[in-house]
Amino acid sequence: MAFGVYVHIPYCLQRCVYCDFATYESSQILPPEEYINLVCEEIKLKAPHIKPRPVDTIYFGGGTPSLLEPELIRKVLLTLKDCGFTPKEHCEITLEVNPATVNTKKITAFLVMGVNRFSLGAQTFRDDLLKIANRKHSARDTINTLALFKDLVSNYSVDLLFALPLQTMDDLKKDLDIIIRYAPKHVSPYCLTVVESNPMAKNRPMEADQIRMFSLIEETLTQSGFNKYEISNFSLPAYESRHNLLYWNDQEYWGVGLSSHSYIKWGSWGTRFWNPRSIEEYAKFKKLNWQTLGYHEVLSKQEALTDYFHTQLRKTSGLNKHAFVNKFLNPPQKYAAKELATLKSQGLLREDPERLFLSQKGVLVSNQVFKELTFLPN
Repeated sequence: MAFGVYVHIPYCLQRCVYCDFATYESSQILPPEEYINLVCEEIKLKAPHIKPRPVDTIYFGGGTPSLLEPELIRKVLLTLKDCGFTPKEHCEITLEVNPATVNTKKITAFLVMGVNRFSLGAQTFRDDLLKIANRKHSARDTINTLALFKDLVSNYSVDLLFALPLQTMDDLKKDLDIIIRYAPKHVSPYCLTVVESNPMAKNRPMEADQIRMFSLIEETLTQSGFNKYEISNFSLPAYESRHNLLYWNDQEYWGVGLSSHSYIKWGSWGTRFWNPRSIEEYAKFKKLNWQTLGYHEVLSKQEALTDYFHTQLRKTSGLNKHAFVNKFLNPPQKYAAKELATLKSQGLLREDPERLFLSQKGVLVSNQVFKELTFLPN
């Protein structure tokens, strides 16, 4: 059984127009040193509940963890270790980075303390689109950071945002060409998703063009040696995000820090718990444990089924029927015969003797598939 830790770092240079995460501009919350002290107190408080164990993956996300001084990241790693959550020999330790927030000295410091994977939020290389998204970095900043990674880092990922306002197929092709030139091991392309009232909702490519964009991304990355292993993730062989695979493979994970979520297999079907989104409420957290806060839910069988279908079908490898039976004692058709038959008749699901998969058409409307495979508690 694999186990991972997620650490939320909510500091940003700016709030991106499309972002819905619990993040703050750096000047609007506690100094980073005070926040990290709270995170370390949380780790010490919850450690006996979670039960110390070896750790397969640690992920520093946000926000922009690379804004923090390396010593603060090191303090979190040491606190985890002191509380019995020791990284395994080949533990994957990821740090999210925004362009122009690191230099050679800082990257080297992160590498020395054990960070061995970096995730760069490039998004796009069109400066006008970066400004629309309220990103402070420029395309040149991203290229300079990519150049540093290419020289110093053996494993890094790049986030690419597409279907942006006024973005053309040619723009997207140029973005892909730049990314491939700098040889990351992993690429995560995300289709911009915003509500109609958001400023970035205007002048976006039509739905048919968005589909063409996704096809261009898949074709370009596949031709460059990448494997698509999840709806929005591509990697070179053996460079999949092991931390994200924990989420999609029904493994346990512990989230610490503001707004972080956890899943531990307590009870018959598992328990989810999470932290407050408000920095003021989180700052009071040291006096309380997760049960006192009340932010937890013991999953019903229907909720566990929903989670399992949704996460497993995200993967290109699909839902393994034998693993499903091991967890739920019966095959998928026992619980969702009508839904699965309908989705297959619509060409949204494929099946072989071992697995269920999203079809190519199903990938494009995956939210529709997941809606059909959502089960309400009795």
